[in-house]
Amino acid sequence: MLNSMYSGVSGMRGFQTKLDVIGNNIANVNTVGFQKSRVLFEDLLSQSVAGNSVNAKQVGLGSSLSAINTVDSPGSPMTTGVQTDLSIQGEGYFSVTDGQQEYLAKSGSFQIDSQGNLVTMQGYSVLDENDAPIINIDRISSVDKAGLITFQDTNGDQQQAQLKTSTVPNTAGLEKMGNSLYRETDKSGVIQAMPNESRVISGQLEMSNVDLTEEFTEMILAQRGFQANSRVITTSDEMLQEIVNLKR
Repeated sequence: MLNSMYSGVSGMRGFQTKLDVIGNNIANVNTVGFQKSRVLFEDLLSQSVAGNSVNAKQVGLGSSLSAINTVDSPGSPMTTGVQTDLSIQGEGYFSVTDGQQEYLAKSGSFQIDSQGNLVTMQGYSVLDENDAPIINIDRISSVDKAGLITFQDTNGDQQQAQLKTSTVPNTAGLEKMGNSLYRETDKSGVIQAMPNESRVISGQLEMSNVDLTEEFTEMILAQRGFQANSRVITTSDEMLQEIVNLKR
């Protein structure tokens, strides 16, 4: 069997995965806090061909998926005027919890629930710098650039709470959990404090960092790559057919 046929199959599989990733990016072009992904490929082990030569004689055996990385470039800011809508200018994530595990949130679309808790749209509690949920809020007075929330509690007293804003050494190693939430992994490194140069902005949301122009360009390239690899398989099949016809 011709190696080119298997190389073509590996190429088609890779570009099919690339199209899946591009499709997901485009589907989330308006998702608050969404961070796009990109696909990286690598060549497979090459086969050495016997014979004397100054240089090595090697034939490649196709390509494989190397990585699907999350791109943490900033998304476009959208001004909402809602005081509980927060975004981070620079590197950083908000810390939230479901009561059992801590997650990193790029979306700062928060709200105050009926019990005075500051929560995400999915009901996850927003954490303060002491890893405790921010609770007992009646009305927020202000949120400064360092993430310090000044609010009036349900008893009418003035209170303050410092938002926990975090990051990790390798943001591409975070695991996507859906709902614009991410989880720490061994590849991402442990959660640490947000850089000092980053700041919290109130009344603004960070939108998706998907660039449709770039995605459509990548889609065309992936489509052409898929077609080219399918042509390799077709050509290999025609060559095998010619070999079979030699007996006639």
